[in-house]
Amino acid sequence: MGQFWTPISPVSGSLLHAGSQKLTDEKVKEVLRLTVERIPREATHWSIRLMAKAAGITTWQVQQIWQAADLKPHRLKTFKISNDPEFADKVVDVVGLYMNPPDNAVVLSVDEKTQIQALDRTQPMLPLKAGQVERRTHDYKRHGTTNLYAAFNILTGEVIGRTTTRHRAKEFLDFLRQVERSTPKKLALHLIMDNSSTHKTPDVQKWLERHPRITVHFTPTSASWLNAVESWFSQLERRSIHRGVFTSVKELRAEIHRFISAHNAKSAKPFKWTKNAATILDSVQRAKVAISEQN
Repeated sequence: MGQFWTPISPVSGSLLHAGSQKLTDEKVKEVLRLTVERIPREATHWSIRLMAKAAGITTWQVQQIWQAADLKPHRLKTFKISNDPEFADKVVDVVGLYMNPPDNAVVLSVDEKTQIQALDRTQPMLPLKAGQVERRTHDYKRHGTTNLYAAFNILTGEVIGRTTTRHRAKEFLDFLRQVERSTPKKLALHLIMDNSSTHKTPDVQKWLERHPRITVHFTPTSASWLNAVESWFSQLERRSIHRGVFTSVKELRAEIHRFISAHNAKSAKPFKWTKNAATILDSVQRAKVAISEQN
């Protein structure tokens, strides 16, 4: 059975008299031990009912024990620790731009959201009304895809966007030209981007060399969370695309550009990064230690 590395929080003594029968210290400890050290035969994780059956107590008592110990077996989060040998240097560099942007410069977080699908539902949606949530069919019709390149200005929150039919270095270079034209020539331009192969082709490198006012800052591999534009992509998905109905790629592109315009006009605000580089590096180091202890 696997071991669980997070320390168990102390459980209040008031739980010992909860429910229809008294709980002993031994029973509370047994529930906590089973929760973090064992898995049920019937499933991959504990539910309240399964634990109540295994421990011989009520579901209410299980719920109170887990709540007091801050245990949530039903929840699961994903993670991936970057193996980039320059991870620390890149974190310091990018976080430094967020927390202390240089004077007389524009700092843009750049990335692409690829293969956005133009989806249409097979039947008309049923609208929201009193006592009924909005409803739609689970199946859909595909009408093609588009790609979105976006540059998020961390000082203003405004977005420069470009939709394309294909996702290649050529399209990315066209977007860089658009970004360069859209920013004041007298200001230095700092671009934060990931390590996608389309960002490092010879043509892109040559173009950057011809534009010395532009400095590129790469995020570590497997560290998209460090790219500010990803948060804006999440807003786009939640507020515009996910519940949208598109009968063509043209409609999808029009909606994306409408959302960008509306965002820039009404919702744009400066981006604030709160965790300094030292805090992030300490957190990652603790995660690495925890993983090594599991092996």
